[in-house]
Amino acid sequence: MVRAQRGADTPRRTKETVVKRRAFAATAIAGLAAPLTACSGSEDEGGDGGPVNLVVWESLEGRSDFIKQAGEIYAKDHPNVTIEYKNVELGDALGQIALDGPAGVGADVFAAPSNVTGDLVTGGHILAVADPDALKSALVESAIKSVTYQDQIWGVPVTLDTYALFYNKAYVTEVPTTWDEVIAFSTTFNAENSGKYGFAFNPSIYYAAPFVFSAPDNLLFGPNGDDPATPNTDTPAAVQGLTEMLALRAVLDVAANDLDPATVDTLFESGQAAMTLTGSWNIPVFTDAGIDFGVTTLPARAGTDQPSGSFANSRTMFVSAYTNHPEEAQDFAAFLSSPEMLRLAYELTGSVPPADTEIDSEATLGLVE
Repeated sequence: MVRAQRGADTPRRTKETVVKRRAFAATAIAGLAAPLTACSGSEDEGGDGGPVNLVVWESLEGRSDFIKQAGEIYAKDHPNVTIEYKNVELGDALGQIALDGPAGVGADVFAAPSNVTGDLVTGGHILAVADPDALKSALVESAIKSVTYQDQIWGVPVTLDTYALFYNKAYVTEVPTTWDEVIAFSTTFNAENSGKYGFAFNPSIYYAAPFVFSAPDNLLFGPNGDDPATPNTDTPAAVQGLTEMLALRAVLDVAANDLDPATVDTLFESGQAAMTLTGSWNIPVFTDAGIDFGVTTLPARAGTDQPSGSFANSRTMFVSAYTNHPEEAQDFAAFLSSPEMLRLAYELTGSVPPADTEIDSEATLGLVE
């Protein structure tokens, strides 16, 4: 967790110039890596130029188009390889590979968030990256760190995911910069717009983190984010932050259980909420819905003018330990980190590239300011 900085000097920036403004809260990984053994995941040939079918799992909402288009481009130089896209949502991949992998019906390559790398490694579900030096030279350091365990790199980051304040420009002309301003705006907005909310969010720990861990001396797992003995969840600063978060109940009088991410996204997408906390994954969703929206850094907590920090991780392509074609699977995963493919992923999804890629989308820039 770090606080993002306001006031960029140039209207167009590259990922290299802005990625250091976000902290990557890596999962504390305990235990030793289990032995990884490749099992048969399909019956086709391969390894000798014969036909190879690689099953790739990814989500919908622009992600499916990325895999399909990348597969078509890859096949031009690898005519013996077919990329078969299957929809498995990002959050379901860990459980799905644990079931389908040993059964021989899982993916060869699959997308999952970097914060499950530890579970995937200790479960014996993934192979380490075949050419880590090439990946290190292609991607920014923070992306590499997000998938590194015991000096090995276990996946190929293709986008960086974090969240920020999204606002509907039809409702919000002066964007709040503090949580007190969010409450003040929402109080007036709610009174003037019956049945609508000035602000809506999912109050889980993922989105509550800006309140709990934004104090300079109260970062999750210490100043470097690597000390499991210092969670900083029971400190006076954490209590103060949660107290500030609870003040939002005055303008969002809805039970927490009824504010799941899908419901909150729908409120914003349908125009029922003027502002929300969400991330890069919703840029194509809101764009397709025709919402004229803006994205900016999270509001500041009381007593500071610095924007709150947020959790972030990388959307990563992992090679299954159960694949029958590890060489081809590794090569395709590495291909997805090429400059051309990272640019394609950015253009299709609006997500932040994990490399020195020019960013010219207003919404994407809002995520990394």
